[in-house]
Amino acid sequence: MGFTTYIPCDILKPFIKTIAISKNEIASSYKVLPDTSIVMGFQYSGSLSYSKDNTKSIPLSSVGITGLMDTYRIFNNSENISTVLVMFSETGAAAFFNQGMHEIFGQSLSLDDLVLRSQMDVVAEQLGEAKTDIERINTVEKFLISRLKYKAKDELVNMAVNLIKQYTGNIKITLLAEKLNISQSQFEKRFRKTVGASPKKFASIVRLKHIIHSSTSTGSNLTELGLDSGYFDQAHFIKDFKSFTGETPEQFLKKK
Repeated sequence: MGFTTYIPCDILKPFIKTIAISKNEIASSYKVLPDTSIVMGFQYSGSLSYSKDNTKSIPLSSVGITGLMDTYRIFNNSENISTVLVMFSETGAAAFFNQGMHEIFGQSLSLDDLVLRSQMDVVAEQLGEAKTDIERINTVEKFLISRLKYKAKDELVNMAVNLIKQYTGNIKITLLAEKLNISQSQFEKRFRKTVGASPKKFASIVRLKHIIHSSTSTGSNLTELGLDSGYFDQAHFIKDFKSFTGETPEQFLKKK
């Protein structure tokens, strides 16, 4: 099993956090918790599927994209799977597609739902012919550069993302809109289209990620951290946490 990350080329740095190559010789299942980044995957060997709540496994396309999620997901990989993964910045994916990123929220789609199938066939063929990981990274980067729309980034949405992170997700959207001097309805529309979720949903993801990270790094009680992070009562926190992770805080901590 291997996971190697690469810094994207200079043209792509403003839009992509990292590009990685993931390899696993053994068939396995693993849980992925919600994150703030849209992810694109190019499998050049093996296959991948996903399931949730013990539902039937759903096959995924060899070239696909997963939007932001607010609940966990179980992924199942075959033997000898190899994938190039693209982790976009929070506002980066919107620069490569005509569709609003909120349209893929909670979904794992074949990339040819967003891009011409002929383009994807060319990329798949080039990945299959590549001999080294660097060649594979270069192939994916060339595809992304060809898709890049040279338009001004929405700085207001960038500021909103940074403020939500600064407040670790514990900020009211009305206050956020006031700080940015924009009407709430207009702000939410721009945010959803660029980031892929509503500001409230995005803030919730940031907040729960922060709670889990704080508990892991300090050993603090998850429920106490939840209440300190703005949850009004324990029941509400436990409900959100279980939806986010598939486990109660107590069950989650037992596995750490």
